[in-house]
Amino acid sequence: MTEESTRDREFGFATQQVHAGAFTDDGVNARATPIYLSAGFVFDDFAQARDRFGGVDDGFSYTRVGNPTTASVERRIAALEHGEQAILVGSGQAALSVALLGLLQAGDHLVSASSIYEGSRGLFLDNFSRLGIDTSFVIDANDPLAWELAIRPTTRALFVESIPNPRNDIVDLALVAAVAHRHGIPLIVDNTFATPYLLRPLEHGADVVVHSASKFLAGHGAVLGGVIVSGSGFDWAARPELFPHLTEPARALGGRSYAERFGSSAFITYARDVVALRFGPTPSPLNAFLIQQGIETLSLRVDRQSSSAQAVAEWLEAQPEIESVDYSGLPSNPYNELARRYLPRGQGSVFSFTVAGGLAAAEALIDAVALFTRMTHLGDVRSLIIHPGTTSHALRTAEQLREGGIGPGLIRLSIGVEDVADLIADLAQALDAVRSLDAGRPATVAETAGFAGSGR
Repeated sequence: MTEESTRDREFGFATQQVHAGAFTDDGVNARATPIYLSAGFVFDDFAQARDRFGGVDDGFSYTRVGNPTTASVERRIAALEHGEQAILVGSGQAALSVALLGLLQAGDHLVSASSIYEGSRGLFLDNFSRLGIDTSFVIDANDPLAWELAIRPTTRALFVESIPNPRNDIVDLALVAAVAHRHGIPLIVDNTFATPYLLRPLEHGADVVVHSASKFLAGHGAVLGGVIVSGSGFDWAARPELFPHLTEPARALGGRSYAERFGSSAFITYARDVVALRFGPTPSPLNAFLIQQGIETLSLRVDRQSSSAQAVAEWLEAQPEIESVDYSGLPSNPYNELARRYLPRGQGSVFSFTVAGGLAAAEALIDAVALFTRMTHLGDVRSLIIHPGTTSHALRTAEQLREGGIGPGLIRLSIGVEDVADLIADLAQALDAVRSLDAGRPATVAETAGFAGSGR
């Protein structure tokens, strides 16, 4: 934790999101962080080049290694999450990949909650398996015994989402962290849906936090980015056999180990200097700038979006055409108690609901909206709508969809910053299309193809 980020903790969230980690630009005094759109940086002389490559001088050399614009965003996000350090990368998928490849190697095992973003699930099953990394899934993420039974001698990390996609089945982070730490392994939390404004997982026992910065952090659906944040509480050397790449002498460190040289920062340093540097998921400095611009209004947007989501969820729950609403802010929701404990500022703005009438009704409703945008994204200032079963979760089998509570009538919303009355009016007129469905009409192409999740 730098002196600067420690001072940042003394301020409130809204102050931090505007000022934390601000970059000083050598006397030019630009108020906004400049965009250093440069592939590399000039060395003053031979000695400076040598020292930067040797780790003696921590200045900038090449944007794949580090960039002033990117570094400013990293410091700000680390401060907001109350983390030690952060790494900004090119996308949320890159963030999760870098974080896990900073821990796992061939022969290792990962345990994940089953209720997660489908892109993450595909990464584990399709890509990591080819690297010799096995993954097991826990269906009930709040059952400590289920986690215990899934852990093997080769398990190196547990993974959950703070607000899972798409059903809001909130995870008891402290419970899962306790299981992980009993086995000397870290808990990684995807905090994209909650953002650090609603929840800081590191304060509940998580060791590493990842975000798709493309979503709420950026906020405007214009750029891609991802971030990894490390805490300071995990002892990477406590069980040296678990993470030999961090505890054994490293060629780059002159025979010292990352744990010996960097202590609690061993993982995040390795993830930055070895994984991200070598695989190269470098964000554009322009994207980094736009993400930081978005962060400066994060609390304002998320507060309004959460409030509007609560109102929309309450309205949907009262409609006879709606079978269920999966929003943890509703008193009727089974995760409401956990939501009130972990998310007192608001329960987020992404949730799902199930319309009676199955796939045909879902199709009619989605085709009838006029204000909601039909789009596979979330966290936007615009309100978005999608049918997970035939899009994001299309590769799951019918059994896996049922297991995850994703029925043919389930629709996901991401609530934006529009007037909530207009959003409700749009859903109301879309429900008119559901009511007017002709029960005897010919089946649609989607219905004829079935609901087995056979394509993306």
